[in-house]
Amino acid sequence: MRYTSPTLIGQNRRMGLLRVGQTYRYSRPYAETPEVIDGLPNFFAAVRTPGAGTKPVLEAGINAMKVIDAVDGTRRPAILISSSPHKVGSEWTPWDDTFEQDVGFVRYFGDNRNPLTDPSSARGNALLLAQFAVHTSLDASVREDSVPIFLFRRVSVAARHKGNVMFAGLGVLERVELVTQFDQARKQTFTNYAFEFAVLGLQDQRDSVDWAWVSARRDPRATRSAAAALAPQAWRQWISAGPSSLARLRRHVLKSRVVPVADQCPGPSDQRLAATLETIYKFYDGRKSRFEALASRVTAFVLERSGAVYREGWVTPEGADHGTDFVGHLTIGSGFAATKVVVLGQAKCERPDSPTGGVHIARTVARLRRGWIGAYVTTSYFSERVQREVLEDQYPILLIHGLELATAVQTLVRETAATSVVDFLSDLDATYEGMVSARRPEEILFD
Repeated sequence: MRYTSPTLIGQNRRMGLLRVGQTYRYSRPYAETPEVIDGLPNFFAAVRTPGAGTKPVLEAGINAMKVIDAVDGTRRPAILISSSPHKVGSEWTPWDDTFEQDVGFVRYFGDNRNPLTDPSSARGNALLLAQFAVHTSLDASVREDSVPIFLFRRVSVAARHKGNVMFAGLGVLERVELVTQFDQARKQTFTNYAFEFAVLGLQDQRDSVDWAWVSARRDPRATRSAAAALAPQAWRQWISAGPSSLARLRRHVLKSRVVPVADQCPGPSDQRLAATLETIYKFYDGRKSRFEALASRVTAFVLERSGAVYREGWVTPEGADHGTDFVGHLTIGSGFAATKVVVLGQAKCERPDSPTGGVHIARTVARLRRGWIGAYVTTSYFSERVQREVLEDQYPILLIHGLELATAVQTLVRETAATSVVDFLSDLDATYEGMVSARRPEEILFD
């Protein structure tokens, strides 16, 4: 290696750490001191590189660090992505990014907002599209040129909505999709790119990325291979093994599968979600059987966003469900190696402040045949007792609580270009009669 400065490597080793899930204070003036601001680690202290002329910033959604001329060629040290959920639906952010870093998944919408321009020409989109070709290459020598992508999400801390960024992890570009979106502020559609990232597991680095790696990548005296020696182990393994290794390298956090009630309901800071959930409940009040159409659509949304291939089927006639309100199927595999799995759904439009009844879940489970799975969608929440029963008995059932329902509906409103939640629900409700069928659930396998 031509880069042999132990002094500089030692300096780099003393740089900051970015810990996944940690919130950092990002505030002016952009200075590396003090180490802590307003009780939070200082972002600029965590990403400092002594002697560097510029600081990494999160001023745009897609922030590319300046290309350097190193001893073995040019390289870009890193790309930093920043998502601003508090601006969702505004003129600046008319889309809704998905950050599920604990299961290794982030879906991020690019930076085109102009309906008259080619979305691939937007600066950030162009950068990520170029990296997509490198990250997905089957040639390890090509992947060695991959630029690390650091994922951040702006979050609220107490009553402060700005100046706080949570590090969501180190991402590898896995999939790109050209989508049509609706800008509610401007009342127009536009095309854009949705980028999907696999978030790498960093357990070997105590769930952190050492900024020394990026500092070395910024040093023109460092060769690419010398800088790579400071990279997280998961990154080096992915460079070596390629896209097929992402399934085992993806971040996965082991958690208690019992979700507290507070995490199933919109909190005090989620007034928009609380209003959406209340709107849903009131829309179907007095005609709750029609909630089945929404439950079916949200189940499809949740499964498809997880990467599953799902098809909606039908909803059952009112009063004749016997524990089943809607039917669909999952397709596993492809071609000759594909098989279908029946999904039986239960829909309960209940008061958001009252727990759903375990007896309804039991009725749905009782209808499941071997190899089938269930889905239970409620405007309410699941008590800890009910969750433990489902877990202990190993029921194959998907539980969708009120918070997840409201979050899905907000995204569907934007994606369908509806002007409001009521507008979306009304359009969906108009299809209800056409969705009703008395067919047997197993008939979905022949569609």
